[in-house]
Parts: sequence; C-alpha cells; structure tokens
Amino acid sequence: MGKPHLTSMKFADLDLHDSLKESLADNGYEFCTEIQEKALPDLLKGRDVTGQAQTGTGKTATFLLATLNHLMTTPVEEGKKGPYAIIMAPTRELAVQIYDDAKMLGRYTGLKYALLYGGAAYGTQSEALEADPDIVIGTVGRILDFFKQRKFNLRNVEVFVLDEADRMFDLGFINDIRFLLRQMPKATERQNMLFSATFSQRILELAYEHMNDPLTIKVESEQVTGARITQQLYHVSSDEKLPLLFGLLKKEKAERSIVFVNTKRAADQVFDTLNANGFKAAVLSGDIPQNRREKLLEEFKNGELDIMVATDVAARGLHIPDVSHVFNYDLPQDVEDYVHRIGRTARAGAEGTAISFACEEYVYSLMDIQDYIKEEIPVATITEELLITPEVTAEKRKYPRKGRTPRSANGNQGNERNNNRGRGNNRNNSRNNARSNPNRSDNAAHNDEAKASEQIVENTQNSVQAENSGQQNNDQQKSDQQKNEANGENNNRRKPRTPRRAPRRRQSGEAHSQNREESGANSTAPADHSKVVEQSEGQNNERKTQRRPRRTLRRNRRPNQANQNKSEGAES
Repeated sequence: MGKPHLTSMKFADLDLHDSLKESLADNGYEFCTEIQEKALPDLLKGRDVTGQAQTGTGKTATFLLATLNHLMTTPVEEGKKGPYAIIMAPTRELAVQIYDDAKMLGRYTGLKYALLYGGAAYGTQSEALEADPDIVIGTVGRILDFFKQRKFNLRNVEVFVLDEADRMFDLGFINDIRFLLRQMPKATERQNMLFSATFSQRILELAYEHMNDPLTIKVESEQVTGARITQQLYHVSSDEKLPLLFGLLKKEKAERSIVFVNTKRAADQVFDTLNANGFKAAVLSGDIPQNRREKLLEEFKNGELDIMVATDVAARGLHIPDVSHVFNYDLPQDVEDYVHRIGRTARAGAEGTAISFACEEYVYSLMDIQDYIKEEIPVATITEELLITPEVTAEKRKYPRKGRTPRSANGNQGNERNNNRGRGNNRNNSRNNARSNPNRSDNAAHNDEAKASEQIVENTQNSVQAENSGQQNNDQQKSDQQKNEANGENNNRRKPRTPRRAPRRRQSGEAHSQNREESGANSTAPADHSKVVEQSEGQNNERKTQRRPRRTLRRNRRPNQANQNKSEGAES
C-alpha cells in the first residue's frame, strides 16, 4: 500500500470517469484513504453523505472526485445555465486550496471553475462568473454577495458541498447558508455532501433539514489528534516563552514550522523577534491583504520561508506539505482549534511534532483540551539549555490608542500645559546630553546649559504673555458682559402700572339727587376720618364685586325694520 494510512482499495477499481483516473495517475494517487474507501462508493451512486474525519485524511479529494464525476457522467439539458455545483468553505485559504485541488483533479475534464472569496477585487471574480462556470468554489459571504447582485443563479445546482461545517457555525455563517440552500432545487433533486473534522448536534440538525437521507460516515482513530503526531507540553511563564521558543527551534532543528498565537500583537512580537535574530519568518493574520497572503503561503510552500507565525485564521484549510513542527505559543481558547492547529503537521501519512506552551494566561483551557482529545499531553521539563535569550530584542510596535484624548477647558490652559511640557523636555534633554557625554569640556556644557536656560526663559515669557493676553481677554469679556446685562436691564425695566379705575355707572335721577344731598351734608358736617375710610373701602369692595356688563353686538342693539314697523303700528 506504500503508506500506513492508505487502504487496499485502488482508485482504478472505482467507477470513476476516465479523465479523473488519468489525472489521479499523473499525480501519483493509487490507493484510497479510509474516508475515501468508505464514502466514494456511495457518493458515486448519487447518495448524500455526511463524513467525519480528521484533517489530512483526504476529505477534500473525496468530495471533489464525487462532484467532478457527477458532472462528467450526467448530461445537461438544453437551455440550462450553470453553475451546476456549489462548494462552500469557511475561510479564504481553504477555498483557494479546494480550487487548486479541483483544477488538478479536473485537468482533463474541460470543466470551468470560479473562485469567489473576500479581500480580492470584484472584477476578476465577476469575469469568471460571466464565463458561465460549471463549479463555483468560495466563501459564504462573497458567494452571497454575487448572488444578490444577480451575477448567477442557483436554480440549476445539482451538487452542493459544505466543507468544515462546524467552523461555519462558529463564524456565524449558518443563516446565510440556509438562505442560499432555499434558493436551490429541493434536497431530493440535488446531491448533498457535508464534511467536517468534528461533528455536533447542530450539524446533524442542518443535515436533517437540507439533505436527502444522508449516510453518516465516521472515521475515528484511537486518538482524536492522530497517532502520527508527537505531542509535548511545557509549563512556562509568559516572560520565558520567547527564550523557550528559540531553544526548541535550535534543539529540534525544525525545517518548516508554524507558530500559532491568539492575538495579532503576539504575532507581531514573535515575528519581529524572529526576523531580528536571523530567522526567515513571516506573519499571517487577519489584516494581511489577500494578495500578500497568497504570496507568503507560496513562499512558505516553496521553502523560501522557514517559520510562519499565524493566528487561528490560518489554522484550517492550509494544506502545506512537509510541516515538521507546530508550536502552540499560546494555548487555544477553543478545544477544537487545538485539533486543527496540530493537524497542520503529519499530513498524508507523514509524522510531525506538536509542542504547546501553557502560560499563566491561557493554562485554564488545558483541562478542556485534554478532555476533548481524551488523553493527557505529556509534560516536558524545561532545562537551562532550552532557555536561549534572543541576541537582538525587537522594538515594540506602537499601536493606535483607542478613544479620544480629553479636551482642555480652554485654550489658555492648553497653551500653558504645552509650554510647561516644553520646559520639562528642555531640562531632560540637557540632563541626558550631560550624562551621555561626561568627557565634554566645561565650556561646551556651559553653552548647552546657557542655551537651555535661554529656551526656558523664552518659554516662560511666552507663557506669561499668553496668560496676560488670556487675562485681558477674560477682563474684556467680563466688562462686555456687564454692559450687555446693564443694557438688558434698562430695556426690560417697565414703568409701574397705574391702578385701573372702575367704570362709572349711570344712575337714575332719584339716586343721583340723593347722592348729591348726601355729599352736601357730608361737606357741611365735621369730618370723621374713620367713617370716611370705612365708606370708601365699602364702595371699593362693592365695585369689585359688580361685573362689567358685556358689550352687545352692534347689530343686536339696532332693531330690525320688521320690529320697528310692528311697534309703529301698535302705537297707531
């Protein structure tokens, strides 16, 4: 069989199209792996399959051979337009890898492919869709984007493949996948394949909803991580991780290694230190442009780079041969990521080594990882020989601060603060110059001190002038404000209102004469002050209680002509 992970089944014995057998023979593929032996016979008959197998066991070739064979053996009805097969992957790297494998296996088929993924220009991908491809391979987001732009339709899809389905759930793509599945023909009218390294209840529910009675195939080894991977664990502090990494790289003599970290800043720190000390390294993280990523991966595959520092964005979908070592510089926070990280080594029957660092920050996930892989990772001892301090320490990168700096209360305080800051800088510069050059002459030192003192005096004068100008501005503003307030008070000041006189009422002749008699009597009688006051108060109260009669409309005061005639007739 050639390699221990292969079976006795040959590709030549399968019911494959002749063009596929020819391409397999040209690339040296003769025997099937375990997942291919169990899944391909049913897939070639058109059966839906959900397959579980570890990375590096041939899952990609399994669903690609089934897809290509279906398109080569199934005639296309007249008037139908592609694509006829959709293959979805969670990451750009995995989509590119599937695309390369599809071109390699379908070299003699004459089928056309379109690769769609984010981070690349729309123009080239749009041209590939306009060429009427038979197979569309890509990430969920970009496929959905082009579909909503009506660049292609899904009415004639005959084969649907979902790779790394568990990762789709983790990245939140499952709702978009369900939307695209509803635009395709019914599950009974297409062939469906779902593959993943790990299975969960969510994946089984998805298979039940959108697949046609799928056959579940599981290929489990005694160890989840693979028997050909040698695992080691070092309990180390965060400060000793870089020296330990340098010591292990020297001891293990790793030809091609991947160093996995959890954050971009950690990736930059490790990458800068490795480069500063002569290692041929590169960093692969989420903010690297796609064209740059492809170039770095190509250089790593060709052996131009020895070490690839990567985050989990590159943990899946990378098919890089001859990776001898995987270093978990930071323990992953997700247990499944541990399996996919170390799965980058020991691929296609080779052997590899996975070394993990358990520091005080990420050691909490160690127990969950060991429970998931159902084994304890052997712990190695750290010796003084393994701790090699880097000869060159890379400078720390300056990252932009989040948030805004607080604003000053007013401009004068900000200027004063800047002037004071300048004074301190001048003092520090003079002190540093004196310390760095102790053998200078006294005259030179005296000149530097004189220049520094002159600068301090100048800054002080500037600050005093700024303070005086600010004080003058404040005084001027206060005086203007007081003038405005005074003008406003004068304008708003109103004359006191005189009390309103009560309306005079007409009195009858008897009352008028009676009042005149009373007033005449009062004028002749001696004045009684108390009675006069009481009488005036009573009259005022009586006037207040009396309501002013409502004015009637002019037309109501004038009798109409009819009433006037009636009154004249009655008098006559």
